[in-house]
Amino acid sequence: MSEQTPHHCGSVAVIGRPNVGKSTLTNALVGAKVSIVSNRPQTTRHRLLGIATYPEGQLVLVDTPGLHKVQKRAMNRVMNRAARGSLEGVDAGLLVIEAGRWDEEDSLAFNVLRDAGIPVVLVVNKIDRMKDKGALLPFLQEVTAGRDFSSVHPISAQKRNGLEALVRDVLALLPEAPPMFGEDEITDRSQRFLAGELVREQLMRQLGEELPYATTVEIERFTEDGNLLRIGAVIWVEREGQKAIVIGKGGTRLKEIGAKSRLQMERLFGAKVFLETWVRVREGWSDDEAALKAFGYE
Repeated sequence: MSEQTPHHCGSVAVIGRPNVGKSTLTNALVGAKVSIVSNRPQTTRHRLLGIATYPEGQLVLVDTPGLHKVQKRAMNRVMNRAARGSLEGVDAGLLVIEAGRWDEEDSLAFNVLRDAGIPVVLVVNKIDRMKDKGALLPFLQEVTAGRDFSSVHPISAQKRNGLEALVRDVLALLPEAPPMFGEDEITDRSQRFLAGELVREQLMRQLGEELPYATTVEIERFTEDGNLLRIGAVIWVEREGQKAIVIGKGGTRLKEIGAKSRLQMERLFGAKVFLETWVRVREGWSDDEAALKAFGYE
């Protein structure tokens, strides 16, 4: 690296209401799947770091659960605490919104970032889905009026459009510093944690309509046997009837969840995976703070 191009590094919170594409953006910037994605709100339940390394600098992205206005259940309260807690010590914030839409929860997310006293970049995601492209400019004028953003970036995280300019502007907000993580590191989470998340992603994708929030995953066993990972995953539900839904007729649904999860794990871990799955019932776990703590929700 030449003397003229200083290296910038810092942490950046990725904040927004549920389902605006925060995890898709984090994965696109990291260049690997560190955060699970489905089209259901509440897919991201934990705070995790995605590490995006470029020649000019390193972004340590704090992917957060979506901020909810109504906090009916213990799960929602825990997720809101995780999202707000992720702002401690960060250098900048990305407010992710959906092109053409701004509502009360977007205002809530903006206020949380503004109150943190950090520079805020507005990321307007899903521009590829706007039917009337002429509506984008008036929308941007409307949402930026009276709100202070250091820059505004219309992007499509899914199609990876507009990311280069976003990275350049965000790096400029960060302190001059050496990288915090090695070039090949993509997250601060363990393979064990990621394995549980990949199973939960399949549950959200396949059962989101029927059981959106009643399931969680606990990895009971994670051992390395040469180039083979042996993983045992327990899917927890809240009622017996839900157990039957997850297993499916003749066990077909559970088999499919297991097969797709295993493929994703092999892709992410670069190893062969032997995965076993079980379904168990713990009544009311998602509204029980002690159960949430036991399942790793901080």
